[in-house]
Amino acid sequence: MTKEEAGGCRGAHPRKQVPTLRPMINRPPNLLVIMSDEHAPQFSGFGGHPLVQTPNLDRLAASGVHFTNAYCASPLCTPSRMSFMTGRHVHRNPGGWDNTSHLSRDVATWAHAVRAVGYDCVLAGKQHFPDPQYLHGFRAQLAFDLHASQTHGQADWSRGVPVAAQPWPGVTQAGPGRTRELDVDDGVTQAAVRYITEMRGEDRPWAMNVGYIAPHFPLIAPQRFWDVYDTETIDLPVIPPGHLAALPPAMHRMRAAFGLADFSDDEVRRARHGYYALCTYLDEQVGTLLGALEATGQLQDTVVIYTSDHGEMAGEHGMWRKSNFYEQSVRVPLIMSWPGALPSGREVVHPVSHVDVVASILDLAGADHLPGMDGTSLLPLARDNHGAAESWAGEVFAEYLAHGVASPVAMLRHGPYKLIYALDDPPVLFNLEDDPGEFRDLAGDPAHAEVLSDMRARLFRRWNPTEVDRAVRQHQAERLLIHRALYGETGPASFAHVGGGTQ
Repeated sequence: MTKEEAGGCRGAHPRKQVPTLRPMINRPPNLLVIMSDEHAPQFSGFGGHPLVQTPNLDRLAASGVHFTNAYCASPLCTPSRMSFMTGRHVHRNPGGWDNTSHLSRDVATWAHAVRAVGYDCVLAGKQHFPDPQYLHGFRAQLAFDLHASQTHGQADWSRGVPVAAQPWPGVTQAGPGRTRELDVDDGVTQAAVRYITEMRGEDRPWAMNVGYIAPHFPLIAPQRFWDVYDTETIDLPVIPPGHLAALPPAMHRMRAAFGLADFSDDEVRRARHGYYALCTYLDEQVGTLLGALEATGQLQDTVVIYTSDHGEMAGEHGMWRKSNFYEQSVRVPLIMSWPGALPSGREVVHPVSHVDVVASILDLAGADHLPGMDGTSLLPLARDNHGAAESWAGEVFAEYLAHGVASPVAMLRHGPYKLIYALDDPPVLFNLEDDPGEFRDLAGDPAHAEVLSDMRARLFRRWNPTEVDRAVRQHQAERLLIHRALYGETGPASFAHVGGGTQ
């Protein structure tokens, strides 16, 4: 294993000695955690996209530490967000495995931990808690969580993977306009700004999780954000000839389940236009929050963390939405900024996970780590402490236990290699250093047999697919029985919805 494989991809920025910086306040910092929905970092200015305009997030990245290889714990709203609350991988959480499964009320979260050390801790907007009376450690919900109020179809792996009756309308409905989702996000920003303003001058620190729906579909954006882009100039997904026919079997089944037809170039451009416009809309909301911190004199005293619950395929590999382990789906933006206490303009290339972000939040707050959590604090990497890069494992695990598949699927990223493993399908292996577009599956290449064996062994040390499969099927059967008892037989769920109906 080379040094690059152990610590990150080749081409990483050389490690520089950064002096230890001191916070500007004597108490722990405020914590502003901003989590968008379905924002793939590839579609941003700070992520290098030539068209997508995200000036506020670009400035945030320039003022702080940008983790360029950050991953969610699961590429779906509820499991990703529940893992983000507990710092545990999805299969180790009591509940929250898919969008109809709820996290147990008895599990401790980072919100509990920071409140225990004196923080005022509130939630504004989406975090996908279905019971507005129970907020998993947050003192109050300041703004409406639209997706938590909606119902979601229960996956039933005993029936296999269903096939959508019609193409997914999310592509063809893209365009300028207003949606309820946008109204809700506007309200989230207003509530968050009010809270920031009210907390000015408070002696005790505060923590706020601000959750946005944007840039999640429907791909409808306000006219002035739509007008930022020209549909004719929108780039198309990179899909080499023959690639769609050669997709892994799981991707063929998922495309059929979600109704992901071979849309025309004009349809794809228009849908990506809507997504880009929503990314810029979201960026303005973040800019408003940063402006409120600055206007109230709290910017120096506040750690700002920006991330998303998962990405969006936006037509790459013939896929839309998420629920798979291509980079556009499972990789997330991650920026940490604390003026005067964290370096500015630093990029960290080592693979990291949302569970590591939870450990970092607790370290920043001076709180005890949660029982059984899986993450490791990112602060040594962020500060470029001596030995931090060399000792970082550079290994990230994620899993998917929901609709669109019929058995557990997991991803292991180690150095430049990514393994995708499912019980019912051949493994998939990519070298992200040589093949960043993930077009060449190396699993069947004899020259990579040793790498494949090593990656499988690493995965199985932390994840037993047979045990997880048994647990998920039991969990689904119990929830389906409860649903029949309460509402009667409803038949298999469809997952080719639009809007907020299927996160």
